[in-house]
Amino acid sequence: MVFLFGSLYRLTRAGFVLARAGVFSDVDPAILPPAARLPLAMAKLVARRTGRPGLSNLPAAISALGPSYVKLGQFLATRPDVVGADVVRHLELLQDRMAPFPREIAIATIEAAFGRPLAEVFVSLGEPVAAASIAQVHKGRVKDETGERDVAVKVLRPGVERRFRRDLGDMYFAARLAERWIDDIRRLKPVEVIDTMARSVKMEMDFRLEAAAASEFAENAAADQDFRIPKIDWDRTAKEVLTLEWVDGVPLSDISALAAKGYDLPDLGRIVIQSFLRHAMRDGFFHADMHQGNLFVDSEGRLTAVDFGIMGRLGFNERRFLAEILYGFIKRDYRRVAEVHFEAGYVPRIHKVEDFAQAIRAIGEPIHARTADQISMAKLLTLLFEITGLFDMKTRTELVLLQKTMVVVEGVGRTLDPKLNMWATAEPVVRAWIEQNLGPIGKLQDAGRAAQTLGRFASQLPSALLRAENVLTQIEDMAEGGLELSDNALSRMGEAAARGARLGHIALWIIAGAALLLLLR
Repeated sequence: MVFLFGSLYRLTRAGFVLARAGVFSDVDPAILPPAARLPLAMAKLVARRTGRPGLSNLPAAISALGPSYVKLGQFLATRPDVVGADVVRHLELLQDRMAPFPREIAIATIEAAFGRPLAEVFVSLGEPVAAASIAQVHKGRVKDETGERDVAVKVLRPGVERRFRRDLGDMYFAARLAERWIDDIRRLKPVEVIDTMARSVKMEMDFRLEAAAASEFAENAAADQDFRIPKIDWDRTAKEVLTLEWVDGVPLSDISALAAKGYDLPDLGRIVIQSFLRHAMRDGFFHADMHQGNLFVDSEGRLTAVDFGIMGRLGFNERRFLAEILYGFIKRDYRRVAEVHFEAGYVPRIHKVEDFAQAIRAIGEPIHARTADQISMAKLLTLLFEITGLFDMKTRTELVLLQKTMVVVEGVGRTLDPKLNMWATAEPVVRAWIEQNLGPIGKLQDAGRAAQTLGRFASQLPSALLRAENVLTQIEDMAEGGLELSDNALSRMGEAAARGARLGHIALWIIAGAALLLLLR
């Protein structure tokens, strides 16, 4: 019960902060279910009159709620299917920047993680150079058999796990309450949304997993001449501490410094786009947070990525889907783009390929009518997912993450070269993948994969048949004996339903009371 009251108070406070910022001021009550209209009216009463659109205050309001809500906002920015395109545009402005914690606390965390004094782990450790919601980064120096070298040391923020655990508990409570009481929200599966975010945050807070992601990413990109990943120092990496090679380079956010050093900015834009597409399609494993602050140009002119807490994966079918739709749009083969959606099973067979191809043409033709520097592949994918929604295509989270990353990557490329030709830049990478995987060599590889699948199925067939026989026997036994519910069981079910309804009403009254107390403060 204490947890219930604590969650209700914190959620009410969060709602009040958002309402006070005017976030809900522009919401039309007509589109909401009846149960949500009274809270909306209360939210509009307490909103400050700033003279600006309500959603423009959303990033600042979420930042004021703390790191857990910043992460939630950043996560929801990848789910336009849940919050809508307008909200996503404002959530994308969220910056995960926090005040640094003292160096002494970082030292204590490092010493606890390795069970040794700092001097036995690092030669030196400087003040923090960057701080975010989960961790902060220090410049350090280490010494081993190869000599001394500079390293970047990422240290987990103290108390962050406990804070996230508490706030995620509140979010779960709100999601379950919404699913129980608001039918229209149930279809958005808010509990599943929080589940996905919780798994992502859990992985981000274990730096051994980030180190493993960076190591895998580095292996995939080892042969890339113009892209590299800093080396991981596994001896100085633990759950709470990540140590990797220090990058002496110019961040892509500093355009004037890049120009002053004589770098070819349009060529850098090309490298950013082609590297992302190569990793997504060739490897099926891509950096999903490729903003300018995470990209540097090193002393040898190579693009260098850092921060591997958020990575995306694509299976072979998703990569084929991406390659074929991009190539189809490049070649204006809208029929093929439509067929790929059906072949992947993304669009139900109740729809006609011809109708879907016609809808896709409505996206492609206006794009081809523009000059090369006005074409946006990210916008194309956004429009494509909007169209597919009309044809009952369910949200594919891996494709949404890909699309959101492409928005960021394309923005970086355009910053470096405002006249960047996206089609010409993407075409060699996409064509090479199609030739390798969908040409004659690809057909042989497909045949090999099919043979392996058939072999596995054949080896598992006897046990599968035995399990099927057992299930059929159990069903027959139930059919013969019948399925009965005693009066006692029915009574208990009724009591449980009534108890759930009472708790829901009590929760709503508590929320209203807490909101009133906040207003009177």
